[in-house]
Amino acid sequence: MPGSAHPAHEALLAGFLAHLANERRYSEHTLESYARDVRKLFLLAAGAQLSELKNHHIRRYIAQLHGQGLGGRTLARMLSAWRSFFNYLMRDHRFRDNPCMGLRPPKAPKLLPHALSPDEAVKLVELPAATPLDVRDKAMFELLYSSGLRLAELIGLEPADMDLESAEVRVTGKGSKTRIVPIGGPAIAAAKQWLAMRSQVAKPEEPALFVGKNGRRISPRTVQTQLRNWGIKQGIPTNVHPHLLRHSFATHVLQSSGDLRAVQEMLGHASISTTQVYTHLDFQYLAKIYDSAHPRAKKKT
Repeated sequence: MPGSAHPAHEALLAGFLAHLANERRYSEHTLESYARDVRKLFLLAAGAQLSELKNHHIRRYIAQLHGQGLGGRTLARMLSAWRSFFNYLMRDHRFRDNPCMGLRPPKAPKLLPHALSPDEAVKLVELPAATPLDVRDKAMFELLYSSGLRLAELIGLEPADMDLESAEVRVTGKGSKTRIVPIGGPAIAAAKQWLAMRSQVAKPEEPALFVGKNGRRISPRTVQTQLRNWGIKQGIPTNVHPHLLRHSFATHVLQSSGDLRAVQEMLGHASISTTQVYTHLDFQYLAKIYDSAHPRAKKKT
């Protein structure tokens, strides 16, 4: 089939993905992303041996993709995946060098993450819960906003991870790192209501806290779809997705407390530089308050 990867390349990719899954403990979603990016390299390098690729080849591929309209962020992610792939090949398959080393993608414009306003966030999570699945949705969305969880972290929860008496949830994040995150009062109430109804939906042996209609652990797609649909029903004028609630959590906590280190811990960021993007959001918020409230803020015409 024209454009398809060489079987030997696919075998190397399979080994790489097994390495990421078993040694790095990456999620299924992350593995799929790595696979897509490495297969893009296979297509670009069609007819060439991977061991023969040099720095100038990779530079040409990046330029080619950039010319096709791919942005800096996408290219940075792709180049990172290729670099990791070649590091694996050097370690386990005796490749002599990594052709991606020293290369940088085109700079991307710095986009700040969007966040809901506090009123929008409250309106979203205060949804009516008439059925067990509605109760489940309310508990999921309250937790996403109350504790700033990633989608994979929410899906991976089990009932034993919830300590409602201490108002805490134990979360397994990236790299299988565990952290304890506080839970707010409304999220605790929603979780208790769901736990009381969970057995009506979940299979008896299912360990997951949140389950789908089939009684098994809920899928990422179901969470995304339900949240988007609830956003529409609640009249939220933006596309609502799980990471938007995480951004909103971080922004609102930082606006209230100003404690960047605490937000870093709750989000599970390895580096505070990742968390610092929310200081820009906070400044934007404060600037708006200043413009609307300070008598000398507005320019005279």
